[in-house]
Amino acid sequence: MKSFSFLLVTLLLGHCSVLTIERDEAAGHTSLSSGCVLPKQCPMTGYEDWYRVGSRCVKYFGNPLNFSDAEYNCRNQAPGGHLVSVHNSEANDDLLCIVIRFNPQNLRIWIGGFEFFQSGRFIWTDGSSWNYQTWTPGEPNNWNSREDCVEMNFNHVGKWNDLACHDKQNYICGFKVKTTLTQTLGLD
Repeated sequence: MKSFSFLLVTLLLGHCSVLTIERDEAAGHTSLSSGCVLPKQCPMTGYEDWYRVGSRCVKYFGNPLNFSDAEYNCRNQAPGGHLVSVHNSEANDDLLCIVIRFNPQNLRIWIGGFEFFQSGRFIWTDGSSWNYQTWTPGEPNNWNSREDCVEMNFNHVGKWNDLACHDKQNYICGFKVKTTLTQTLGLD
């Protein structure tokens, strides 16, 4: 039985996270033991069980839904809610820590990316710019001409894959944090 482990150390917005990934290639299993530091609590009243990731508040949902039902649920969870959009590696790492915290046995989640009318161009459900991506090698591949939605953590932890939108996955919702002038100036 061939197995190996490695240590991934990531600097996340001023704090260190340690993620150990152990892979047993013979058995095809990957296990994670994490020293991930969860992001800070969302500062918005009524969303204390959400986390702050960049300029968004996000929450993990462990009830698998297809892509459109997950997006619909996100819109009902918070004003301006959508499946989460990801705009840099720090946010991607923070989302990974959240998934590891809530469901280390099944890391696969929907994020808010989808292919725009089979054009090969991906966009976010929240309308924000597609300015960051971290695909699994060989992806997106639109396998069998039916993969138009984006999941995270298939085959490569923290990387993205295109998947059929009707598949059911856990997911992360997000909404843009509205800040007051007091919060912006750090006076609260």
